[in-house]
Amino acid sequence: MSKKLFLVRHAKSDWSHQGLSDFERPLNERGLRNAPFMADQFAEAGHQLDFILTSPANRAITTAGYFKRRLGLTDKQWDTERKIYEADSTRLLSIVNGLEDSHNSAMIVGHNPGLSSLVQMLTGEWVVMSTCSIAEIEIPFDSWSMVSEGTCNLISFDFPKRYV
Repeated sequence: MSKKLFLVRHAKSDWSHQGLSDFERPLNERGLRNAPFMADQFAEAGHQLDFILTSPANRAITTAGYFKRRLGLTDKQWDTERKIYEADSTRLLSIVNGLEDSHNSAMIVGHNPGLSSLVQMLTGEWVVMSTCSIAEIEIPFDSWSMVSEGTCNLISFDFPKRYV
């Protein structure tokens, strides 16, 4: 049995708040439009999710919240993981390896350049994870712990500017 991993980069963030740390930065106007739009596209494509794991950075958790609400997930079907923030592909892979095997489909909401590097590490495909983009990756194993470099397939890649 295979699993599905969806990697989502947070929507566009707002740099106009001088006093906020990078971690606290909110979404800008475009991000606040794109995140619910992409959550709608995801749901309308028929994708199912068992679990969302998100960076706790404001822009990531806000983006993840749109997917959670649109898909009707419960509070038990999502969590935050501080290690996603500023993670490189190796750290992200260890997070994927730690997902519970009861989840057949999971979404990680995080940041670049780590997400783009993880897609390449897992699939050998290079995609630029622009803001609010979604990479769909097929995991050919029953256990997340078996995921390693070059073992997965990039099934689809979606991003907001495709719809403009």
